[in-house]
Amino acid sequence: MLNEFELQYKPFGKYSILIEWPQVISEDVLKSVLSYKQALENFEFKQKVYIKSAYNSILITYDIIINNIYDEVLTLKSVFNGGSDILKSDFRLWKIPVCYDLEFGIDLEEIAKQNNIAISGIISLHSSTIYPVYFIGFLPGFLYLGGLDNRLHFPRKITPRLKVEKGSVGIGNSQTGIYPNESPGGWNLIGKTPINFFDVTKEQPCFAKSGDKIQFVSISRVQYNEITVQVDNGSYNIESEVTND
Repeated sequence: MLNEFELQYKPFGKYSILIEWPQVISEDVLKSVLSYKQALENFEFKQKVYIKSAYNSILITYDIIINNIYDEVLTLKSVFNGGSDILKSDFRLWKIPVCYDLEFGIDLEEIAKQNNIAISGIISLHSSTIYPVYFIGFLPGFLYLGGLDNRLHFPRKITPRLKVEKGSVGIGNSQTGIYPNESPGGWNLIGKTPINFFDVTKEQPCFAKSGDKIQFVSISRVQYNEITVQVDNGSYNIESEVTND
C-alpha cells in the first residue's frame, strides 16, 4: 500500500517538507497517507517534528530550520520504503443522528428541484452512505468526508450565509459535512445534528480521527430534542463500532 503511489517531496518554507500523492480523493490514497503517517510517527527523528495529513498530502514541520533538504528527503523516503502496509489503529464507524426536517434542511427543496430527486430520496441517499474521514480542519472539529453519492452533488452558494448554526449538516459540491460551531458558510443545509463535534473540556476534543467513518442516522424532531437534552447533561453516548476495513 505504501509504495503503490509515486510521491512528490517539496520544501514548504524553511521548516517544513510537503509530501504529495496523486491529486485524487480516494480511500486507497487515504490508506496510503495514513500508513505513511503512522510510520513517520513511529520513526525516531533527530529532532522534534509535527506531522499533519490531508486528502492527499502530509506536511512535516521540524522545530529547527532544514539545512539539507536532500538528506531529509532521503530519510523520509527510507521510512516510506520500509513502512508497513498494515494500519495499526482501531478505526471506528460513528453513527451520527441527523434531523432532516425542513426547519433545519432549509436547502432541501432547492436541491430536490435542481437535481430532480424527492426530498425523501435525498435523505435516504445521504443516510445510507458510509463516509470516510479524510482529515479534520477548516474549523476545529470539522470533518472532511468523502463518498457523497453523485446524485447529491450540488454547488456551494455563490454568496455564503453570514451565520450557519452549530450542528448544521450541509452539501458543498461533491462533499458533505457538519459545521462543528456557528460560523459563516456557503454549503447547502439539509439537516442538523445535536452532537458536539468539538469539546475543549475533553482530553480528545474531537471524537473522530482520520481513517474513521461516519454514517448519518435520520431522526425525528422529537428525537432531536430528546438527544439535545442528553448531550447537554452529558448522558448521551454516540453509537459506534470498530471497523478496520
